[in-house]
Formats: sequence, C-alpha cells, structure tokens
Amino acid sequence: MLLVIDVGNTNIVLGVFDGEKLVGDWRIHTDSAMTEDEFAVFALNMFSRIQLDPNCLEKTIISSVVPPMTRLLDAFCRKYIGREPHWVNAKSVAHRMPVLYANPAAVGADRIVNALAAYAKYKTSLIVIDFGTATTFDAVTEKGEYLGGAISPGINISAEALYVRASKLPRVELFTPPETAIGRDTLGSIQSGIIFGYAGLVDGMVQRIKKEMAANPRVIATGGLSSLMYKVSETIEYLEPDLTLEGLRLIAEGL
Repeated sequence: MLLVIDVGNTNIVLGVFDGEKLVGDWRIHTDSAMTEDEFAVFALNMFSRIQLDPNCLEKTIISSVVPPMTRLLDAFCRKYIGREPHWVNAKSVAHRMPVLYANPAAVGADRIVNALAAYAKYKTSLIVIDFGTATTFDAVTEKGEYLGGAISPGINISAEALYVRASKLPRVELFTPPETAIGRDTLGSIQSGIIFGYAGLVDGMVQRIKKEMAANPRVIATGGLSSLMYKVSETIEYLEPDLTLEGLRLIAEGL
C-alpha cells in the first residue's frame, strides 16, 4: 500500500493506492501551524473509513510547495507510519523527465508530477493546466521533456481580490457557469466576468503556447476548479482530476 500526499498552498490532498488502484483520497485545508498530532487525527480518521491499518502503508511519497509543512509531515510519517517519507523535486525525477527550465530546482514539485503523469498516459506533446491557488500552464515536448510554462493568479484569488477591493461588490460562488455572458444582475455579471473571462485567459494562453511549441499538444486540465473550466474553455480536451496523485504513484514505483 502506498500513501501519496500533495501539499498545495490552499489544500493538502492525500491518496492511498493499492497497486494501481486509488482506494481512497481526501482533502484538508493547508495549515502550517498545525502539529503532526493534529494532522494525524484527520489522516487516521480517514484511513479508518476505508479500514486501513497505517502499518500496511509500505511507502509514502510527498510533493509540496509549502516549505513550512516539511517538518510537520516528516514527523507525522515517522511517528504514525513508522518510516520517513520520500520527497519529490525536479532532481529526483530527472531520470524520467528532463527539466529544461533555466533553474530546474525552481520548478514546483506539483508541476513536475503533473507533467510526468500526463506524459505517461498520453505519450505526446502536452499543455497541462492545473487550476489551484495559482493556475499553472506546463508544456511537455513530444520527447517527454519538461519545457517550462506560465503561472497566473488562480480563479478564487481573482474573485476574492475583486470582493476585497471593490466595496459594493459581493462575494460569489464559482461552482457552475452562468447561462449567459451578459449578466442580468450583479451576481450574474461577476460570475460571467470571472468564469468566462478566465476561460478567455486559458484559451489565449493555450494558443500562445501552442505557437511557441511548434506542435499540436494535447491540452489536459487538473486541479480543484478544472471541471468548471472544462465546461467553458474551448481548448481543454481532457479532464484528469487525480493527475497529481497518479504522478506521485508513478514516481514511487521507481523508488
């Protein structure tokens, strides 16, 4: 049994694999102030729901973009699972995916994991879009090389900034796209501007990246709001909600 953990700025996602099968996955808000014991309360409760004995976990692999979480998760793994975790970075996967970034160490671990998982499945040039706290665009060559990409503020960050900086505008939910681009009230206007506007950002970036790649890459979406953007984007072709967890599993196979 394998435990995979992806630590993002907003959420931590845990998954347990039995071979290639994902038997459980959970999400918790990222809080670097919590202790390993507080994290264990959540994790062990989730394990119990699928009747998983932590002693059955043979390996743990973690990708993280939140350095303060390193000590906490390392302590959790040692104390409650009985072994130290493996940490993912560009260097640890260079033998499987060359990183052509000017400074490979600067690439977020989650971006490398997503790119590796997508290439393992599609075996062609790719643009992988992760809709998280930030929205990242990652380009992969036909040879399976990590080329680079782009980073923009996430959808929720954009919506929250509008609410905070514009005193008369309300906070809105972003679960479903509005029926029309022309909003008939304030809420509809905000939803249209954010959701359809963000779809325009995505499609514009994909078109620019495709031109620079001189290829016809497949376009993959993952992350918390990927299902929403998949409905409104004209360029996203495939939805892969568990891409990061699957990438961690593939990396773990080679350890």
